[in-house]
Amino acid sequence: MKETLRILVVDDDELDRMTVYLALTQAGEKIELSEVSDAKTAISTLRRTTYDCVFLDNDLPDQDALSLIQKLRDSEIKVPLVVITDQGDEQTAVELMKAGATDYLAKSRLSSATVTQVLRHAMRVYQAELQRDLAHQQLKESHEQLLRKNQELERQQEQIQLQNLKLLEASRLKSQFLATMSHELRTPMNAIIGFAQILLRPKFGKLTNQQADMVERILNNGKHLLLLVNEVLDFSKLEEGRLALQPELFDVAKVTHTAVAEMRSLAEAKKLSLIVKINIANSLIFNDPVRIRQILLNLLSNSIKFTESGSIWVELQDLGENRVAIAVRDTGIGISSQDSQHIFEAFRQVDQSITRKYSGTGLGLAIINSLVQMMGGKISLESQVGVGSLFKIELPRKVSLSTSNQTLAAVDFNGKGILSSPQNSHPSPSQTSQVSMGFPHLKL
Repeated sequence: MKETLRILVVDDDELDRMTVYLALTQAGEKIELSEVSDAKTAISTLRRTTYDCVFLDNDLPDQDALSLIQKLRDSEIKVPLVVITDQGDEQTAVELMKAGATDYLAKSRLSSATVTQVLRHAMRVYQAELQRDLAHQQLKESHEQLLRKNQELERQQEQIQLQNLKLLEASRLKSQFLATMSHELRTPMNAIIGFAQILLRPKFGKLTNQQADMVERILNNGKHLLLLVNEVLDFSKLEEGRLALQPELFDVAKVTHTAVAEMRSLAEAKKLSLIVKINIANSLIFNDPVRIRQILLNLLSNSIKFTESGSIWVELQDLGENRVAIAVRDTGIGISSQDSQHIFEAFRQVDQSITRKYSGTGLGLAIINSLVQMMGGKISLESQVGVGSLFKIELPRKVSLSTSNQTLAAVDFNGKGILSSPQNSHPSPSQTSQVSMGFPHLKL
């Protein structure tokens, strides 16, 4: 069933209006025709009623078609417009189409076939224009929405940058405060340790057993507190970029034996075996011996702290290509894969509660990681809960002087991107099997 088309004919010639009507009806079109004879009535009619198409005479008595089309467009009245022209007015009709008309038809060609063809063409063009305008409007709205979102993102970015600046300033003040307090605390702590050592010397008078025990406790706790203060001081220096390596040629095997000797009494107090393996032909390296010793002491201290029974192994190995490896393995409590992802972050401890069993600042591994990065090396962790842990450090035989003088700008304190070897992620089945077999060998 054909739809009924609402057609408006604007023409002061009744014969022309009848011709359009007959042409449409003869073509079999089902139409509802309205007729007006002047431009003013046409505008009023189009404001009240919607039409599928308007046949517009080019020469109206009160207004020319060009002015009428412009008024319709200014009034935002949208409808397909077919201009009916006299013979020879095709050029004028083209100008009218540029102004907004949809199509044109010469009066000499008014027939059922041409009128129907022009009508359908005008309606298709009009629908295409509507879709184009709709798409353009949607694009315009999308563009405006994107502009608003972009402005909002820029505003948020400015806020983030401002917050970052505030955080950087707060971090700087924090580091400065830590450094100042560490310096202030070291002076009285050194005095406490010094006087305690003097009191324990026989030439200053013999103490009773109870008195000697109290002084030894003062001395041990003072040393422990000084160690914690030194960790905070080192961390603040690293964070501010004020800590530089002091490289020199030294025997890394000798430094390793010295560090192990210092920690052996703590291991023996817990009845732990402390084993050293030197699998390196040339143990001379160019690095900072003080910082290498600090790394070893810290790793050994952690292994002893978190190991209740069993053994601790320290091994040096030549990796070739001018690199050496230092490994510390234990049969301690181990570290879960979830915790191992954050183990090198500053102030991070597996147990963060105030009632935790194991004390410490949580800075040791963060400092080790930073020092290793400054040396141009890398550190990896292989661990299994309830079985033990292996910390492995790979270092160049000769540390670069430019690297040793770098500031903390190159050091990552959040602990991400540290475990860079294939062992850096969670242990593979083959890796965990090495741990679960009771560490018969140190396999680096």
